[in-house]
Amino acid sequence: MMRTFLTLLLILTALLTQAAAPPQLLLDVACFRNEDQVVKGGVVEIYATVSGQALTYMRRGPKMFQAAATVTLEVIRPDGSAAYQETVTLKPPVLRDTTAAIKNPISFQKRIVLPDGTYTLRGQVRDQYRAGTASITDLPLIVKTTATKPTLSSVVMLAKPASRTVAEANNFIRNGYSLTRTPGGFYSRGAEKLNFYAELYNAPIGQPLTVRYRVRTVGGAKDAASATSPITGLEGRPTPVLGQLDLTKLPAGEYVLTVELRNAKSQVLSSQTAKLRYNPADYAPAGAVMP
Repeated sequence: MMRTFLTLLLILTALLTQAAAPPQLLLDVACFRNEDQVVKGGVVEIYATVSGQALTYMRRGPKMFQAAATVTLEVIRPDGSAAYQETVTLKPPVLRDTTAAIKNPISFQKRIVLPDGTYTLRGQVRDQYRAGTASITDLPLIVKTTATKPTLSSVVMLAKPASRTVAEANNFIRNGYSLTRTPGGFYSRGAEKLNFYAELYNAPIGQPLTVRYRVRTVGGAKDAASATSPITGLEGRPTPVLGQLDLTKLPAGEYVLTVELRNAKSQVLSSQTAKLRYNPADYAPAGAVMP
């Protein structure tokens, strides 16, 4: 009897601890050159993802439970004023049973144009069905689009390879490619490949170029995985830079992806980095659902 009581107490404590946890917000941001020459500044893509695990699920009908989170996104100038602000309500998919181990995340993506400068991207998330629960996430944001030399854009981590599309333009399409982001650069159970997308600007036309990309542990000096591929610069428009690396031979951990553009002499013309996390023992659905 005492053992049963202690087991129930431990389960109840775990459930209460999870319920008391604030909602979790992941922010991803990427900067691209603005192809509209009339509008000054760069294109900034903000990708906000709320985990479904810490949200409160309310009954909506027989065997129907749903949560809701209010997300406020702000881009703040150095003087404290807001260059952009928006509040959205995100609702994860309906569950038939609130004890389900897997509660899908929900994402919101916004594409805005900002003048060159230094900003802070701030996201605040609140659980609509539980008062007093909120968390705030800040990220530094630098928009710089005036370079005239070959330059790589931000690197976007993808849950699956970028694919050509003829669909109507939307926030998930860049340069004719449909992009499915992996929130927070997190690769989990079932993810065998790391995929990424970037853009090359001011490409030297007629010169042989190579893209070299590698993954190293945070602070490591040895490549855990690497690959190279030739690339042909496009004249007058951005050149897509796509890549893929095998994850199956990597141990779980945190890594840094480095993407380098090299010339025929193997000199680095431009480089960008992105952080990622790999945990094959965990589960996170790829391609969070849009509201």
